[in-house]
Amino acid sequence: MNPNEACADEAALRHETPAGAWGAVFALTLCVGTLIASEFMPVSLLTPLAADLQMTEGHAGQAIAVSGLFAVLTSLVISSSTRGIDRRTVLLALTVLMIASGLMVAFAPNTVVFMAGRALVGVVIGGFWSMSTATVMRLVPAAELPRALGLLNGGNALATTVAAPLGSFLGAHIGWRGAFFCVVPLGCVTLAWLFMSLPAMPSDRTARGGTVFRVLRRRQVPLGMLSVALFFLGQFALYTYLRPFLETVPRVDVTTLSLILFGTGAAGLIGSYLIGFLLTSRLFSLLIVIPLLMAAIAVALTMVGGSPAASAILLAGWGLVATAAPVAWWTWLSRALPDEAEAGGGLLVAVVQLAIALGATLGGLAYDASGYRATFAVSAVALCASALAATLAWRQRPLEAGSTPHGQEALT
Repeated sequence: MNPNEACADEAALRHETPAGAWGAVFALTLCVGTLIASEFMPVSLLTPLAADLQMTEGHAGQAIAVSGLFAVLTSLVISSSTRGIDRRTVLLALTVLMIASGLMVAFAPNTVVFMAGRALVGVVIGGFWSMSTATVMRLVPAAELPRALGLLNGGNALATTVAAPLGSFLGAHIGWRGAFFCVVPLGCVTLAWLFMSLPAMPSDRTARGGTVFRVLRRRQVPLGMLSVALFFLGQFALYTYLRPFLETVPRVDVTTLSLILFGTGAAGLIGSYLIGFLLTSRLFSLLIVIPLLMAAIAVALTMVGGSPAASAILLAGWGLVATAAPVAWWTWLSRALPDEAEAGGGLLVAVVQLAIALGATLGGLAYDASGYRATFAVSAVALCASALAATLAWRQRPLEAGSTPHGQEALT
């Protein structure tokens, strides 16, 4: 069967069994939630796990850095290294690795095994996110793609919101090992659900090889990736330092702090849902407007951030648009690289992970040097630059798209 026939069969299957296709999307969303919760759970469990494994809290904190590093490395090679393997098989294998990582971390006798388990989490994160858009594109009709991607990102937003407090709660009652072990039964449920719901998704053995960087030859892609990098740099330059800002400027207590952060996450869930209704006709408008709104919020926080109520309202607005933005960027990827979605996804994941690390670093340097105003200024400048790069990418799109209907759709 040639690739065109395979695509036709997949399209027919999507229309004949929409419930099964959406079942697979929900299973992937559960996988996302489990992965993200596992990635960020160490944040609230550093003290007990460091004491148990006899290492410093700073060393224990590298558990997040290790997973991020391996996510970047995996995202860059998974498309080419698994070429010719059915994508269903690859996704199921990644889920098995997620379960194995949970077992390694929960029963780690020493630091080496613990960090190896964290490295496996990074492999799964990089592999899964690299393939997520390409997978969803093969499961649902194009018109439903923004909604499906919004669902995936909603799982991401929910897990990010609850990971730290849930980890703290579980750690207090069943210990840090028990908290990490909770990933295992969730992983088993995910594996069974994916096994039952994912259709066969043959990989095109004739697909082009090489590295993921080959997609940068496409006219619109370099500017799009630059805009993505600047967006996440700006977002995490500010977001990483929200807690010290809230504790020292509006001077909120721990309970109020938790409520504000929860409100930011809850607004993000709403944003992930609402953006699906706008992406079909307003993709580039959103990619330009969202970072500008976030830059405005960053500036406003430096002006009225001393008020707890004003900070809470502004941060809810931040969560509403910031959490929805990745849905827009994954949708852009599906339109800019419909024939290279896996390679583009791998590069996008690597860019995002590196931008997050750079944003946190630059924000921290600015915070230590000049306080929160400097950090928020760095965020605002990067976000405005992201909007500019997105505008330039939009202006380049007609040159590549010509007069094709699909290309014209991507202009909006």
